[in-house]
Amino acid sequence: MTTDRPITYKDAGVNIDAQDEALSRAKSAIRSTFIPGVMGDVGAFGGLFDPEAAGVGGQILVASADGVGTKLEVAKRAGVFDTVGRDLVQHCINDILVQGARPLFFMDYVGTGRLEPAVVGDLIRGCAAACKDAGIALLGGETAEMPGLYADGDFDLVGFIVGSVKRESLLDGSKVAPGQKLLGLGSVGLHTNGYSLARKVLFERMGLDVGDCPAELGGRSLGDALLAPHRCYLNELMPLVEAGHLAAMAHITGGGLLDNLPRVLGDTDAIIDPTSWTVPPLFQLIVDNAGIDRNEANRAFNMGVGMVLLVPPDHEAAVRAHLASIDEPVFDLGETVAGTGVVRWSDE
Repeated sequence: MTTDRPITYKDAGVNIDAQDEALSRAKSAIRSTFIPGVMGDVGAFGGLFDPEAAGVGGQILVASADGVGTKLEVAKRAGVFDTVGRDLVQHCINDILVQGARPLFFMDYVGTGRLEPAVVGDLIRGCAAACKDAGIALLGGETAEMPGLYADGDFDLVGFIVGSVKRESLLDGSKVAPGQKLLGLGSVGLHTNGYSLARKVLFERMGLDVGDCPAELGGRSLGDALLAPHRCYLNELMPLVEAGHLAAMAHITGGGLLDNLPRVLGDTDAIIDPTSWTVPPLFQLIVDNAGIDRNEANRAFNMGVGMVLLVPPDHEAAVRAHLASIDEPVFDLGETVAGTGVVRWSDE
């Protein structure tokens, strides 16, 4: 038997008390998201949800998972951690919204090297705030402290979402046809994609930091511009889904317009007018200093277009009227034509 002093779990790098503190910091925020259908309370082994109580019994379930990526490195530089929690939820909402689904509940996962309760608490509270805004439950999650796998100060944040859609409202690409209008809705920044390239250009090549205010951003700090939360399109677009006005939608995330639109095009091509929207200054700053061409830029970034609607001709007037009624600007991106499922520029 060893005569050395005992080595505790905390000595090995895992602080259970810190995990408990992080959860206690976020408990009230989590409970504030509970909607009809939630069963049980914070801390159970599994989250329970009753679809019948939520009014969605018999509907198709739609699930998705995603992460925030290297935007987390910007959050660490700026010391701001709640906005990336919001990013995560709103990205996931958009991913199931494009299939016609209304979100029901969300679950988060935080992995870290050394758990800092204030940081983890902010991450979870950010998730909870976005869930509450969207009317969905933060049903559960997991926080894991893994010294040796993550360095001190490193962490990852991922999430899982479940929603539901009526069978007749499902958007699966089968309604896409030639002659449909492509309408774009604006993003509010990089959302959660392209940050590896953005950081390399802005921080390494240009030598900027989060507190700098490049003239191109009109006085806004680089940190504020890069941490602008991923926009959620749920409230703006669910009425159009429920009214049956849309043939499909594409959430413009990693891969940009060139890789995301083909996911719904089927046997059509998308012809896009590159002059139909103005590229926001943050994107232009990165692209100019990266020295990349149009195609590379539109695969790395959303370039100012966060969502694309594919609209049948007989529903176009209704879609435009709805978007105008909520003061939502629209980009007339182009249209679909018979093809093989690719995106083409109108000037090529």
